[in-house]
Formats: sequence, structure tokens, C-alpha cells
Amino acid sequence: MDILYVSHGGGPMPLLGDPSHRDMVDRLRAFAAELPRPSAILVISAHWEAPVATVTGAAQPSLIYDYYGFPAEAYRIEYPCPGEPGLARQVRDALAGAGLPVRLNERRGLDHGVFVPLKLMYPEADIPCVQLSLVDSLDADTHLAMGQALRALDRERLLVIGSGFSFHNMRAFFGPDTADIRARNDAFHDWLEHTCSDPDLPEPERSRRLAHWSQAPHARFCHPREEHLLPLHVCYGLAGGPCDRSVSATILGKRAAMFHWVLP
Repeated sequence: MDILYVSHGGGPMPLLGDPSHRDMVDRLRAFAAELPRPSAILVISAHWEAPVATVTGAAQPSLIYDYYGFPAEAYRIEYPCPGEPGLARQVRDALAGAGLPVRLNERRGLDHGVFVPLKLMYPEADIPCVQLSLVDSLDADTHLAMGQALRALDRERLLVIGSGFSFHNMRAFFGPDTADIRARNDAFHDWLEHTCSDPDLPEPERSRRLAHWSQAPHARFCHPREEHLLPLHVCYGLAGGPCDRSVSATILGKRAAMFHWVLP
């Protein structure tokens, strides 16, 4: 099993040729070229929050264009990947088996936190995909526990992607790029990279840091709201250890992190 936490950029901009996403596009395509081809993909996207963990169960999911103010072509993007109802049931059962409330939704489609990175990584859209929601409490411990529960899944040739953004301050993205903003971005980025990558960090301390992420340097500046960070918590909960590789990309002028774990 491979696990990725990726920073997925701004709306559909990575698919529209936006130059501030070129580094991100290259990184995601490189991941796809280097990873073993998965038989199925499970994506935890920052763009779906539900009262309890919810899993898409559609055999042929539609797309949700959950962004506004972009050119017409952004609403004609296609990604006709199949769903995987069997995997959806496995995810549901794994979460339920750990005592976590969970639902299956056979009608919901895939939001842009899913189809944007997947269209870059696997443009043929021929790998079955299932999406798992965040829980709208946005509680860090809950999302760590969700990841731990997913350890019950059959790991063979499964790719799990946490799709978020390691920096997500909208005013900072589109306002003046000041030295102070860059310093805050750098401080949180370095803390996150150390937390997820350092093999000498004891696991209880790594878990504590992620559970109390808001105590990190400039955490609430980088994440006024934490939905774009929490897919990382699910990834780490599943992996249970330091990442095998960390990658930095410049996206919308800000440093962004991506992490890769390999589980036997």
C-alpha cells in the first residue's frame, strides 16, 4: 500500500495551465510515474465534510464542480473513473469495526479534491476510486482514529491519498507577498516536515504533535480552518510512522508539503 498526502492547489487551476501550479503538477505526475500502478484508489478530500465519516458507494460516480468564478472550461472537465462499491464497503466495515460512526452514500460524486489530482496523476481515468469524507467536527483525534481503523483494509495495490493543502490561508494566497507571510509559511512548513519525516521522533510524540497541531508555529495563520490539513491526519493514522519521502512544491507562491509512506 502506498499513502500520499498531497497539496492539491487552488480549485481547477492546476488543470487550466496556471503557471503558479506548474511545480505541483510536475510533482504529482512524478509520483504517478514512480508508484506501482494501483488497483484502486481511496481519497480523503478536504472538500467533503459530513456529520459522520461517509464513503462514496456509486459504481460510476459523477463529478462535483465545487468551485466558483472560473472559465467555462473548468465546468466541462471530465474524469469518468469507475467507483468501487466493494472497496467502499470495506472502508465502511473497517471504520465501523473500530467503533466509528460511518455511512455509505451511493449517490454522491467526486469533488475537485479528488478529480484534480487524479486527472494529473492518472489521466486515463481507468482506476476505480472511492472517496471518504472528513467528519465535520474537524477534530484531529477523530481523523487520526479514522486512519488507524483503515489499517484493516486489504493493502495489496491500494493507493490512499489525503488531498488537502499544507498551507491554506486564502488572504495570503491572493494578497501582497510579504516577508512576514513567507516567514510564517516557512516556520509551519518546517515544523510539519520535521513532524512527519524525522525517523528519530518517537511515535507518541509525532502523534501528539499532530493531535495538537494548532500549537505549531503560526499554525492558525497557515490554517485559519483546518479542513485542508486533516487529510494528513488520516494518512498518518493509517501509516503509523514517519513518511518514507517528503516533497516540497511552490504552489500559488507558497511552500507546500507532500508526504509519501510505503506500507508492506
